[in-house]
Amino acid sequence: MKEQLPRIAFTPGEPAGVGPDIAIKIAESPPRCKLAFIGDPEFLRFRAEQTGSGVAIDEWRQQTAEAGKLVVSPVPLAQPVRCGELDPRNAGSVLQCLDRAIDGCMSGEFDAMVTGPVHKGVINDANIAFTGHTEYISERTASGLPVMLLTCGSLRVALATTHVALKDVSALITRDRIERVIRVLAKDLDEKFGIASPRIAVCGLNPHAGEQGHIGTEEIEQISPVIEKLCNAGHRVSGPHPADTVFLPQNADQYDVILTMYHDQGLPVLKRQGFSEAVNITLGVPVIRTSVDHGTALELAGSGEVDTGSARAALDLAIMLAQTRLNRQSHPCS
Repeated sequence: MKEQLPRIAFTPGEPAGVGPDIAIKIAESPPRCKLAFIGDPEFLRFRAEQTGSGVAIDEWRQQTAEAGKLVVSPVPLAQPVRCGELDPRNAGSVLQCLDRAIDGCMSGEFDAMVTGPVHKGVINDANIAFTGHTEYISERTASGLPVMLLTCGSLRVALATTHVALKDVSALITRDRIERVIRVLAKDLDEKFGIASPRIAVCGLNPHAGEQGHIGTEEIEQISPVIEKLCNAGHRVSGPHPADTVFLPQNADQYDVILTMYHDQGLPVLKRQGFSEAVNITLGVPVIRTSVDHGTALELAGSGEVDTGSARAALDLAIMLAQTRLNRQSHPCS
């Protein structure tokens, strides 16, 4: 039987940043899959020439990726791009690329999508409400609560809250949210990663997990009751753990994922472990989406001196997850 290669959509993200450079580098030696870059073909051709790349531009026809060919599904830019210079007039085009990839995944044209870095500020400057890929994909697919999961090697870190101000986090740490996030983790780690009955460590919100209520009561009032409820229902959940010790190797190695309460509680640890190998995955949505775990690096755009490590890791994971889904669809009883 002919091998069924995953079809992957790649959105380069902010055109004034390094995303297009990364796309060009990947096209020079792509992984084994069917890979479509979503963007403006003329702009990508110009950026390739600017960076000294010899890649040829081709049109997406669901063909297998070939070294030296940058296959594009076209979405035009509104304005010409200067490296490192943000332009709110192109914000709509950036989101149109995302829409194209999401809609393609929902229709079955693509099996997964990989996203390059966007600049939230310039999108908001265009009077478009945007807090991040995770929330945008959830809204576009009419999903429930999305969960951001990041991986680096064997370490997986999930977030109970994502891109919100620190002063607003406490009010969001509710029994309902914590339970919904843990249930998404348990379901998607099983269905997408093949980890049956995953071991989930839950961090406390406060220093030392609240010290029995002496440094905050969220652990007692909101987090612990959910852990007890889900343990009684058969889930392998523990905590709340102090965030300053749960990441020690002898502790972290006992779990399949560590759930942190806010963005900067867990991500500095993961990025310190391997910034160029970290991958962001959106759970709780009907599409497979992975992403680089770095920003637009405007100062490097057009230089050709870019690190593709995170992007290649994101692509490899997207291919693996998509292949797992394709295999299950081909052999539903296995």
